[in-house]
Order: sequence, then structure tokens, then C-alpha cells
Amino acid sequence: MAYLLWLLIISALFLVAERAVPWRRGQPAFRRGWLRDLGFLALNGHLLSLVTAGISGAIALVGAQAMRSAGVSVEGSPVATWPLPVQFVVFLVVADFLQWCIHNLLHRVPWLWTFHQVHHAITTMDWIGNWRFHWAEILVYRALQWLPLTLLNVSPEAIAAVAIVTTFWGELNHSNLDIGFGRLGWVLNSPRMHLWHHDRSVEGGVAKNFGIVFSLWDHLFRTAYWPRDRSPERLGYAGIEAMPESLAGELLWPLTRRAGAVDSESAR
Repeated sequence: MAYLLWLLIISALFLVAERAVPWRRGQPAFRRGWLRDLGFLALNGHLLSLVTAGISGAIALVGAQAMRSAGVSVEGSPVATWPLPVQFVVFLVVADFLQWCIHNLLHRVPWLWTFHQVHHAITTMDWIGNWRFHWAEILVYRALQWLPLTLLNVSPEAIAAVAIVTTFWGELNHSNLDIGFGRLGWVLNSPRMHLWHHDRSVEGGVAKNFGIVFSLWDHLFRTAYWPRDRSPERLGYAGIEAMPESLAGELLWPLTRRAGAVDSESAR
């Protein structure tokens, strides 16, 4: 089944679930900015993903050719001979840890935070907010993940399955659903934990909860913060008022932002 079809199924699932059993009951179904975020879904979930995939593929091809010319093999991993479920688990764990590292960098490196501010301009959390991010982030993730994931040499089927799972988990983390997974919350990320990642305050520190699928990395590296008895009072970041509210304005934000707009949040 094509990824686009999976994307539509997963998105429809969360759209219905948020209407049937919402966590924050006063949150409107079509809140302010919903059409803009629908535009982000169309761009980042499909149209721009095809463009960035082409760019990333070209970079990967050049990189692979350069490695072969230097005598470094990129096909030496035996993982491709393992059963598909094992390949899936290995690829998911390795890819998720790399995403945790890159997500951490997006908060700590000032020029990367400039792009990531678009995502953290979310003030009302729901499933579609997962897709509200600057397209340049896709290039950053793919460029930094390419070499280690290529060396794993897993099958295309395992890669596709991981892409579907991470899409599901991304929308789950941003959804308006009261899910925390109980004791499994020490291993798996959830909407209740991820909400604190978008907390506007400095409670628990400003660098917290970077996990995508697994919360395990945050617990291991002491970046986890989750008061289980309450939720953040406000979402966003200091200086969010400078962020445009239109789709075009947010896509152009890294170019049009005012001098000094990358505030102390860039030191996350």
C-alpha cells in the first residue's frame, strides 16, 4: 500500500478519535490555523516530501559513490539477510535514536532552531500539528541519518514499515488524546508526555522530551520531564508573537525573521 494512502488512513483515524474521545473537551475541532496546518500536511506529508526525497536521494547517491571510490563498502551489513520483523525492530530503534539526537540539535543549534520554531509555534495541540514544520527539517533529518542507516542495509520493506509507524506515532504524540501508556511510558512516547515538550515555561528545563517513538532515550539521558498529574499552562516559546500565522509566512520565516528573533530558546 502506497505511503500516501497510509497517511490518509492514519490521519482519518486520529481525526475521528479526537472527536470521539477528546482529552481537552473544550478544544474546537477546527481551531484557528487549522486550514494552514492542513496546507502543511499536504506539503510535508506528500508534495514537498517528494521534492526533498529527490534532493536527499541525489545527495545519498553522491555520498555512496564517494565512499565506494574511497574503498568503503556501504553494502557490507548482514542485516538485509535477517527476518523482516527483526530488520524492522533494528531499523526502528536505530532510526529513532538518531531522530532523538537530531531533534536535540534542532533545539540547541541557533540556526537549526530558526527552522524548528515553525513547529513550536503550535499553541493548540492536535494530530495535524505533527505536520506543522519547515520543509528544511526533512533535509536535516535525512542528511544526518543517511550514513548510519545506509550502513544497516535493511530491506525497503522494513524501511517502509518504519516510515508508517513513525507517521502514526508522530500524529499520536500531537493528538488530543489522553494516552500515557502507564508503565510503558518509561519506554514509549505519548501525547501526555510530548505535550510537555511544547511547554512554553522553563519548568523542568527548556530542553526536555525529545523522543519520537521511544521516551527511553529521554529517561536514559535525563532530558525527560513529565508531571503526570497535570498539563502545561501554555504552549509555544518565548517570542512566539513574532511568528507569522500564514502558511507562506511560516515557510519564509527563516528568511524574513527580524534580527534577534532567535531568542534565548536557541540555547535549548
